[in-house]
Amino acid sequence: QVQLVESGGGLVQAGGSLRLSCGASRSIFSTYVMGWYRQASGKERELVAALNSGGVTNYADSVKGRFTISRDNAKNTVYLQMTSLKPEDTAVYYCNAAVKYRDNTRYEYWGQGTQVTVSS
Repeated sequence: QVQLVESGGGLVQAGGSLRLSCGASRSIFSTYVMGWYRQASGKERELVAALNSGGVTNYADSVKGRFTISRDNAKNTVYLQMTSLKPEDTAVYYCNAAVKYRDNTRYEYWGQGTQVTVSS
């Protein structure tokens, strides 16, 4: 079992920055893919950024060049640095940890979500 706890959301003006943090209850970064998802009101949850165990990142086109996912292995924490924020970035942001083993066993965990609101 893995517990994920997000923090860092809030209200910011357009053009501003925020950094989200996601603390994991144990060391998982060597095997799990860590991701940040978001869900805006009335919309489906979407992947924003992902970071695999090898350090490879993946970003949604809408955030490329503005958001950066990173991790601190010693702190079991993954971050999402968000810059040049736009009103359309307003959503609840969720941290995700997922792994699939060779026998196809899969585990996936979600944080509770943190609200990000960008005012125009």
